Amino acid sequence: MVLQKVVEEGQLEVTDTLIDDNNAAVRTSVSIEIRYQALDGAVGAWSDGEFLDSPSSRLESDSAFETDSLLPGHRQGPAAPPGKPGSSLLSAERHFRSKGKEKTKRGRDGEHKAGKGVFSAMKLGKIRPPKEDPHRKQDEPAILETEDLDRKAMRLGGGLDPDTISLASVTAVTTNVSNKRSKPDIKMEPSAGRPMDYQVSITVIEARQLVGLNMDPVVCVEVGEEKKYTSMKESTNCPYYNEYFVFDFHVPPDVMFDKIVKLSVIHSKNLLRSGTLVGSFKMDVGTVYTQPEHQFYHKWAILSDPEDITAGLKGYLKCDIAVVGKGDNIKTPHKANETDEDDIEGNLLLPDGVPPERQWARFYIKIYRAEGLPRMNTSLMANVKKALIGENKDLVDPYVQVLFAGQKGKTSVQKSSYEPLWNEQIVFTEMFPPLCKRLKVQIRDSDKVNDMAIGTHFIDLRKISNEGDKGFLPTFGPAWVNMYGSTRNYTLMDEHQDLNEGLGEGVSFRARLLLSLAVEILDTSNPEITSSTEVQVEQTTPVADNCTGRMEEFFLFGAFLEATMIDRKIGDKPINFEVTIGNYGNQIDGTSKPSLRKKKEGGDGEEEGSELLQHSSEDEAEDDGELVSVSSTQPVKPLITDRNYFHLPYFEKKPCIYIKSWWQDQRRRLYNANIADKIADKLEEGLNDVHEMIKTEKPHPERRLRGVLEELSTGCFRFVTLANKDQSLSARTRLDRERLKSCMRELENMGQQAKTLRAQVKKNTMRDKLKLAQNFLQKLRFLADEPQHTIPDVFVWMMSSGKRTAYARIPSKDILYSIVDEETGKDCAKVKTVFLRLPGKRGFGPAGWTVQAKMEIYLWLGVSKQRKDFLSGLPCGFEEKKASRGPGPQAFPPISLLYTKKQVFQLRAHMYQARSLFAADSSGLSDPFARVFFITQGQCTEVLNETLCPTWDQMLVFDNVELYGDAHEMRDDPPIIVIEIYDQDTVGKADFMGRTFAKPVVKMSDEPYGPPRFPPQLEYYQIYRGNATAGDLLAAFELLQIGPAGKSDLPPIDGPTDTEQGPILPVPLGIRPVLSKYRVEILFWGLRDLKRVNLAQVDRPRVDIECAGRGVQSALIQNYKKNPNFSTLVKWFEVDLPENELLHPPLNIRVVDCRAFGRYTLVGSHAVSSLRHFIHRPPDKKAQHWSMAGEVVISMEPDVPIKKMETMVKLEANSDAVVKVDVSEEEKEKKKKKKKGGGEEIEEDEPDESMLDWWSKYFASIETMKEQLRQQEAAAAEAEEKEELEIAEGSKSQAKAKDKVKAPKEDKKKKQPPPPEAPEKKSKQKIDELKVYNKELEAEFDSFEDWLHTFSLFRGKIGDNEDTATEEERVVGRFKGSMCVYKVPLPEDITKEAGYDPNFGMFQGIPSNDPINVLVRVYVVRATDLHPADINGKADPYIAIRLGKTDIKDKENYISKQLNPIFGKSFDIEATFPMESMLTVAVYDWDLVGSDDLIGETKIDLENRYYSKHRATCGLSQAYSIHGYNMWRDPAKPSQILSRLCKEGKVDGPHYGPPGRVKVANRVFTGPTEIEDENGQKKATEEHLALAVLRHWEEIPRAGCKLVPEHVETRPLLNPDKPGIEQGRLEMWVDMFPMDMPAPGPATDISPRKPKRYELRVIVWNTDEVTLEDDDFFTGEKSSDIFVRGWLKGQQEDKQDTDVHYHSLTGEGNFNWRYVFPFDYLMAEEKIVISKKESMFSWDETEYKIPARLTLQVWDADHFSADDFLGAIELDLNRFPRGAKTAKQCSMDMVTSETDLPLVSIFKQKRVKGWWPFVARNENDELELTGKVEAELHLLTAEEAEKSPAGLARNEPDPLEKPNRPDTSFIWFLNPLKSIKYLICTRYKWLIIKIVVALLLLAMVGLFLYSMPGYMVKKLLGA
Repeated sequence: MVLQKVVEEGQLEVTDTLIDDNNAAVRTSVSIEIRYQALDGAVGAWSDGEFLDSPSSRLESDSAFETDSLLPGHRQGPAAPPGKPGSSLLSAERHFRSKGKEKTKRGRDGEHKAGKGVFSAMKLGKIRPPKEDPHRKQDEPAILETEDLDRKAMRLGGGLDPDTISLASVTAVTTNVSNKRSKPDIKMEPSAGRPMDYQVSITVIEARQLVGLNMDPVVCVEVGEEKKYTSMKESTNCPYYNEYFVFDFHVPPDVMFDKIVKLSVIHSKNLLRSGTLVGSFKMDVGTVYTQPEHQFYHKWAILSDPEDITAGLKGYLKCDIAVVGKGDNIKTPHKANETDEDDIEGNLLLPDGVPPERQWARFYIKIYRAEGLPRMNTSLMANVKKALIGENKDLVDPYVQVLFAGQKGKTSVQKSSYEPLWNEQIVFTEMFPPLCKRLKVQIRDSDKVNDMAIGTHFIDLRKISNEGDKGFLPTFGPAWVNMYGSTRNYTLMDEHQDLNEGLGEGVSFRARLLLSLAVEILDTSNPEITSSTEVQVEQTTPVADNCTGRMEEFFLFGAFLEATMIDRKIGDKPINFEVTIGNYGNQIDGTSKPSLRKKKEGGDGEEEGSELLQHSSEDEAEDDGELVSVSSTQPVKPLITDRNYFHLPYFEKKPCIYIKSWWQDQRRRLYNANIADKIADKLEEGLNDVHEMIKTEKPHPERRLRGVLEELSTGCFRFVTLANKDQSLSARTRLDRERLKSCMRELENMGQQAKTLRAQVKKNTMRDKLKLAQNFLQKLRFLADEPQHTIPDVFVWMMSSGKRTAYARIPSKDILYSIVDEETGKDCAKVKTVFLRLPGKRGFGPAGWTVQAKMEIYLWLGVSKQRKDFLSGLPCGFEEKKASRGPGPQAFPPISLLYTKKQVFQLRAHMYQARSLFAADSSGLSDPFARVFFITQGQCTEVLNETLCPTWDQMLVFDNVELYGDAHEMRDDPPIIVIEIYDQDTVGKADFMGRTFAKPVVKMSDEPYGPPRFPPQLEYYQIYRGNATAGDLLAAFELLQIGPAGKSDLPPIDGPTDTEQGPILPVPLGIRPVLSKYRVEILFWGLRDLKRVNLAQVDRPRVDIECAGRGVQSALIQNYKKNPNFSTLVKWFEVDLPENELLHPPLNIRVVDCRAFGRYTLVGSHAVSSLRHFIHRPPDKKAQHWSMAGEVVISMEPDVPIKKMETMVKLEANSDAVVKVDVSEEEKEKKKKKKKGGGEEIEEDEPDESMLDWWSKYFASIETMKEQLRQQEAAAAEAEEKEELEIAEGSKSQAKAKDKVKAPKEDKKKKQPPPPEAPEKKSKQKIDELKVYNKELEAEFDSFEDWLHTFSLFRGKIGDNEDTATEEERVVGRFKGSMCVYKVPLPEDITKEAGYDPNFGMFQGIPSNDPINVLVRVYVVRATDLHPADINGKADPYIAIRLGKTDIKDKENYISKQLNPIFGKSFDIEATFPMESMLTVAVYDWDLVGSDDLIGETKIDLENRYYSKHRATCGLSQAYSIHGYNMWRDPAKPSQILSRLCKEGKVDGPHYGPPGRVKVANRVFTGPTEIEDENGQKKATEEHLALAVLRHWEEIPRAGCKLVPEHVETRPLLNPDKPGIEQGRLEMWVDMFPMDMPAPGPATDISPRKPKRYELRVIVWNTDEVTLEDDDFFTGEKSSDIFVRGWLKGQQEDKQDTDVHYHSLTGEGNFNWRYVFPFDYLMAEEKIVISKKESMFSWDETEYKIPARLTLQVWDADHFSADDFLGAIELDLNRFPRGAKTAKQCSMDMVTSETDLPLVSIFKQKRVKGWWPFVARNENDELELTGKVEAELHLLTAEEAEKSPAGLARNEPDPLEKPNRPDTSFIWFLNPLKSIKYLICTRYKWLIIKIVVALLLLAMVGLFLYSMPGYMVKKLLGA
């Protein structure tokens, strides 16, 4: 019945009362509004899921009213509030309204709250699992209370609830109330397209398992077009390079990330030959950049041969690749001794989720046809031709070029065609999945001179494939892609050519291209496959015309409601606007009109639909034929708004445009994208809210997050229902089907996860869950992006006298209409504020940031059949004006709208203050004023000079603001206000500093001016400058309707109208913040590093502090050079500050220099934008009480748990538990050692005390650090897995949550057992460690600003272009000091405290700031990853240190050609603080000629370290010892340090109690009490105890803080020429000792370890089973002339060969030959050190470190040709398999480490003998055994070698006996007869006899034939 009524009337409202379980009525009614509209002209295919969600999801959404359950109403309240004709609501949305509120239209929040209130009262029992109820109860009451209050407030004024008003209102503008307006876009500059600095650094470490015999490999590293090569390693299949390459680029991000990184290994390359490629690996830079930390570290790249794809892998290359953009910091894992044998398979150079076995695949890109191409040649020639021949040609010769993975393919050129047909396919062969993300398709115009790009499109492979288990291979189309670029008019020099190359946002439609893509995985075992990867181009079959969808006629309507803020440059000529979609509507340069073919297709469609259309409206169908598009408005001359801007007089008459266009109907794609986008927008908005609530410390952000998640899950399930509707199957491509499936899967999954997550959101888990929700957002945005285009974007162009000046681009999906609300675009039928901007590069930088025009524009795009409703979203109260022609006036859309209703308002802009503005003047300050624009009016605030934090405190009143349209719509949806901040200049025009938007709070004339909405609250609005934020504005805006009674009704403007202030009105009382009296105390310490001002040095500086109009000046520094510190330390002033801390004004610090004659110059300034950091909060009484009572004993355990104590530790007040602590580890170890007496094998691992040095400590510490990092990563990974599991199982596990809560409490009582592996780890560690920080010490200790803060002083403009003035360059000095802010009457107890000095106020106990002399000791350990400074890709680094006037350059000790130099040096400098406190440690590159280049430097502020409470003067070691490598460095002993700290911190103690205990405050520490001196004598000492306290000082109540341990810090090196990009890192530390204390001992020796000299003697005894290579000359028998070659360091340096064992027939060879290899070896790093000149031209030797590997090769000697390589073995001297006892037992398994053989180290065994296999690869790349060698390795130290020398080969001394070789191997050319006799006698006797007989016979026959004729003649003649 209801439905019939709907069909008849078209609209219906049903109201009904809900009932509960017992069928009793509940006090809640539901009103549903239903409309009927034929779908696509037919009563359509609607799934019932659309009218009602499936019951289950319906229940969900009912219980969902903790949230803004209205999903689609995009913060816009009900989609169709009752009584508003025209807007359609056919979605499954149920609007809940409480009674009595039917008619008030509240905002989305009203809806949200009302719904919440109603539903929290009646949770439906069925829905929630009962066991969750107790949980709910805890939350509930609170919700209800706040709810009721909110609802009262709502009734009073429908205000926004506090949760949704954000602080920095990016969202304040966007918080939309009704749904007539859509959000404005704040950021002005398109992000892509601007060049940035990038640095790609690649370290090639080594290669393994290269395929090929005895090769000389070189690695070529290629990034984009640049190539670099490593050095050549000879004759090895596993070369070790360890070479570092850096490539610098300055290009836009898009270009950068598409560059290909290619690593190829080339065999035997030299100057003349290019070498042969072994294998290569490629990936794009983007893939590296998306990795965590933007890098791959120590990963193995799989090499494959692109020429032969059937071959399989060609080896592995180990490398590091990192890509750094400006400002990225890379955390390099610590590069210490890398000895771990790698697991290659587990560390492949592939992103996560890419399978290690990648297969080859073919990528087919089919190019069918293009249309709508622009003109690309001048028409001059064409006109001549036309005149002569009469033919008219299209002026473009297009072809398509596709780039993928560094390869290029192009189609043929179609001459002279705007609609070319190609039907060709381009085939790429590439590994799958490819490591290149994007495929670039470009239409180009072929030209004799140079080819130009017409348009570019990128296909992102991640968007057209899915790697999941239900995923699909990349597939695309056939579909049209739209290309955008520069404007279409052809000019020879196109300034926007970059846009056509795909850089930046295209400003005009260029063409559309029909293409498809498919991927086929190759079966490489198939013999027919062509094995090359060359790009092929072939013909392909054309596709059917209708494959991309049925042609539909689309209708685009636009109305221009306002055009203001038109830039004054174009304001003097008439202006009109043109709207285009594709080429439709483009009247100037849209050359190719759609061809007839399309019209016909369109025609067919129309006939089918036409009958139906006639039923709907007769007149419309008839006249449709003559509907001519009107795409541009009439030119109008602008009027002046103010000095900068003009506006067009669009008052009551608003011009309209409409365009008919024909496109394939693929709306479904856009609809799905819209649904997903809306869910994402809603989620983003919610998350922003939550962030704001956290930032402003509003209560219950977790509830808002729960609501957001609830909304998300509802939205996701809704998507699944909507998207699954049947679709016109014919035109769906495979990608459409697959994407739909995967989107539905993903969203369903996401909905489930969001639900589960919601249940887990608690106060404490808030942050983590917020992160997860952010991940959802990214995923949603990714899914919403539709790769297959359909309708091109809409462009709005502003034209001034026929020239295009500025544009806006609006995606067509945003304005697409659908009768289902969720599917409609977010700006469809809404008024959108659009800012026009300059095209292309002109839009960059400050010039492009000025608004060209601000438009209020209304757009509607949809299928013509549905066009009935196209005016529905316009503000009400207009009449249509049509073009007067044609019989049926209805049919035509209006060409303008005439508004009859007009409302008059007054706008009050309360401009309170701004903060952190942009510095626009050279003084580093600005003279800011604000311009406020509303509709056609603009006003300015006053100019405040020289400040970045102006407090204008000014009300601007805009009178008689006329708004057109319905009054109530105004209330919900006022236009936006634009606020621009400018800097006033005395000459020239004001500089733009930033812009923000706001929405006013509106009061209608019939509403009271009172709470909760009025007076409005001040809010923060984020100011943007381009894309960067440039401060905040604190302001409030109200729009008050002027009723019939005129202005008398308005709230009075109160405030001083005194003449001094003139017309400036202050912000009224209810709006300005409530103030109270605060006192601000300033600690003035000193000024540092002041630069010159106007070339004069600063001599007598002073600091002025100003806050909220009050301030204080420091004492004058009389002579800055002599002493830059202030004489008076503390001053204060009182000031009125707002109660609300968030509204506190900034505090300005300015430094002026007092010159002669009373002149002052500004040196620099700093604005402290937030005082919250400095507000003094009195300590909590309760907490203090706790910390004072009773004793708490702290057990002193070493850092890694060795054995946890059995005693419980209760950290409660008045507990007096004692913890027994075992003797420290060291002692135990020593005892253990004595007991053992050293019989076992572990003993040799144990370092001897005397052998240990500082480096042992360092390396041990690095191991520990790595171990900790590993554990952290493992723990993090585990936590993440757990998290994911929880989310997955969350729905099941809610019951367990309670048990979990209990568990931790029990844990606290019993200490957990230690992890099982800990004890073993410890048993090895006897070395004391230091702490290695892989960052600066400042980062760990909060910059040492515990009481002394450093404020940088700035001067000079901020550069706009990102490259010019960086932060650092603007710094002109630093002010050191601090401040403390507190409400005035200070609590008593502070002033009463003992020793309170009123002069120092809050800064009690501050040291004096008189000059002090300090000995500074700088230790530089080493540098890593230096940026190469020389052409050869290396550097010759040395250290330079500057401190004050001291300048140390350690130039003599430069380290040749090294990017990871070990310096190991310490430098002592005497300095006087405060004059010399900034230490600069720089690394320079030594050059033979010319000046040395700076590689990078790091600066350390020593003063902050010196005075810090963290005691950063000299780090505390782990243990106290008085001799040996770990000697105590500080002149003060631990006990002295401790007693001083106690005294300074007013801490009671230290009291040394019974042996082994010390009490400080109420903590008791225990520890050992004896110490050994050098002679092993034990002495009693308290130092261990004192050190124990110091190492746990942070646990001391009140005075405690963490003290700096003995450490090594890692500091990044920076170079001012390349700001923001790290140039390497430096490991170092600094000790400081005051000169008035006893002098410290000598510096710790950290000089690099000298390599130890060893000699390795290798005796090659025998070989066996060597492959036989030669065929015997006579007998054809196989034999070999064997010799063995060996080397240790490299083939050129020290290769040695045995003599040749000739003619071995069995592969056996006897040599008894000794090689002697002397070498230098670093034990700790397990590397051999060699020094050699790199080439003949090198100036000096370079030191190399190579792994200790002995290579033995077996060769077959040839006399005339090159020797043949037979096989090799490489033994790593640290870990190689023990040799086999006999040749029989020796097998190939010893090398291919499938079996776990015992490995030995020659450095431990000293002597090893045995058999080892020789291996080589055969033709099929498989390893095969090619022989065995019996060898003996003997290692001696240099001293031992001297004592027992041995000769090379078989020479003296200690000669080896001659080998016993069989006779055959006589050297035949020395003794030829013997060997001939041997050959003849043994083998060939009979053969020779036979040959001799045969020869005799032959001779006889020959003689006979020779003499026969003569005899015959003689006989015959009878002579």
